[in-house]
Amino acid sequence: MSYFAAFVLKMFGWTFEGEVPSEKKYVLIAAPHTSNWDFILMILYTLMLRMKVNWMGKDSLFRAPFGLFFRALRGIPIDRTKRNRVVSNIAHEYRTRDRLVLIITPEGTRGKTRIWKSGFYHIARDAGVPVALGYVDAPRRVVGIHPELLVPSGDREADLAMIRSVYEGKVGLRAENTGEIRFSDTFARNP
Repeated sequence: MSYFAAFVLKMFGWTFEGEVPSEKKYVLIAAPHTSNWDFILMILYTLMLRMKVNWMGKDSLFRAPFGLFFRALRGIPIDRTKRNRVVSNIAHEYRTRDRLVLIITPEGTRGKTRIWKSGFYHIARDAGVPVALGYVDAPRRVVGIHPELLVPSGDREADLAMIRSVYEGKVGLRAENTGEIRFSDTFARNP
């Protein structure tokens, strides 16, 4: 399957830069998330790189007729309509497993967003795992993973400054849908 994914990506002119982190557990954020094609690129790259990853998606993706397909791709349905302890439940999964890589899109949706959601940050901090910064840069047709991992310090402004520096100049497939890289003023957590 990795050869097929590499062939498809090469055929459409996409390349990968960076390298897959060697850590057994980390949160991999994927941004900017601005189009349905981001998901297809993500799946192709994880197949090409032979990465065993899970990802979170809105629960409606997991209903018929595609629910079984998305679960087979290691998707985890999330009900975004209510508070349901996602942060603490996922942090617990990290603490109980030997290996876990979870892809999260901080914008939370492919549509236009105002700011990023902070759940990925709280999951990583609560679980004691680093954050890998994955990105799409559509004008260059590049998908990548930044070589330096972010270890959440709790100093949100310092951590956000590092994140902004990595994503500066990275443009999604639909640039107009890109959200500002900042968290809400309340920096709310989902307990």
